[in-house]
Amino acid sequence: MKKIIETERLYLRELIMEDVQELSKVLSDPESMQYYTEPFNQEKVEKWIQWNIDNYKQYNHGLWAVILKDGEKFIGDCGITMQAIENEIVPEIGFHIIKKYWNKGYATEAAIACKDYAFDILNYPKIFSYTTLENISSQKVAEKLGMQTYKIFEKNGEKQIAQVIFNK
Repeated sequence: MKKIIETERLYLRELIMEDVQELSKVLSDPESMQYYTEPFNQEKVEKWIQWNIDNYKQYNHGLWAVILKDGEKFIGDCGITMQAIENEIVPEIGFHIIKKYWNKGYATEAAIACKDYAFDILNYPKIFSYTTLENISSQKVAEKLGMQTYKIFEKNGEKQIAQVIFNK
């Protein structure tokens, strides 16, 4: 399987349908998905993977599988998707890491690699991150990427915070 991005401890590759069980460990977990409307069932996880496969074809990016090099362990997803922030469709870095791998810097490491990829390979002038106002840990990851608050807006009936960083 082709590695899209490689970091010191991780590599990111395209998601495949065979990842459904591993990806379910994060997308079906109520605590990991507390800022979503609900955790995903298996059908939703399959649709999530298919959405990303479609994104790879349409945009040359999407959320990728995050693999811990030590032991070749699947630990989540991270990547760049096109998202609506009010009236704009913008490239956004998102991630979901399996709970047992939290607080080890993996989300930040993968997200920084995706930011570099967005700027150096995809030539995006800016990249965003957004989440609910309550999701402080994801906002902290965005700050570690150098992102600043862009705007507060409403989506899915909840206040969201969008953060942005510009390509130098």
